[in-house]
This record gives sequence, structure tokens and C-alpha cells, in this order.
Amino acid sequence: MFEHHKNLTIGQLAKAVGVNVETIRFYQRKALLPTPERLYGSIRRYNEADMRRIQFIKRAQVLGFKLDEINGLLNLNGLRACADTRELAVHKLALVDARLTDLTAMRTSLSEMITRCDAGDQQGECPIIRALVQDE
Repeated sequence: MFEHHKNLTIGQLAKAVGVNVETIRFYQRKALLPTPERLYGSIRRYNEADMRRIQFIKRAQVLGFKLDEINGLLNLNGLRACADTRELAVHKLALVDARLTDLTAMRTSLSEMITRCDAGDQQGECPIIRALVQDE
């Protein structure tokens, strides 16, 4: 699968994984991705492992993990890795559930404001603006 992705330049790696070059450099500064050595003064070359690592980072970000959490996940190994990863995922799920609750409440409020606006409930001013300035 990755046979043609050996010895990539940073630009080629960035294109292959769908990020820009600065993202790769940022990951290197944050110690999420090792910086390869320059062989005999040449440019740095990246390999399949680097590509997979960036893909891991991007997938973890999509799930809501922060870079420091991702760094921790990348450094997990051994018997505790699964338990530690599960604990982090359970915590992340609780945060997502809390966000969903907040978003649902926001959606309900906005929907009610729009309904009042559509019903012609102006009473001299916009019902949405009125709801935003109330001290409730």
C-alpha cells in the first residue's frame, strides 16, 4: 500500500497525507513527529512510518483529542496502553455528550426565537434582539 511512499520529501509527504508542510513542521516542534536526519547534507526524507503517524494524529484530532493527548496516545505501549486509551476515550465521550446537551439547548432556543420572528411577534422590535438583551 505504501510502497511508492518511501523516501518522500516534506512536500511529497504533506501532499500524500493531505496537510501542508507547515503542519508537518508544527508536529515536529510539538514532538509528535520525529525530524529525520539529513543524510550527507541532503534534504530530509520521510517514510511510511511518518505517513502513518500523521494519519494517526489527524484521525485522533477528528475524534476531538488535543495534541497533548495525542502525544500521550503515541507514547503508550504495553499492557496498560489499552486501559489508558480507554480511560481517555471515556473522558472524551463525556465531553462530547456535554457539548451535545449544550448544542441541543442552543438549537431549541434559536428555533424558538426564529418561530417568534416568523409569527410576526415584533411588538416594536425584533424578538431575537429582545431575547438577547433580556436579563433572564
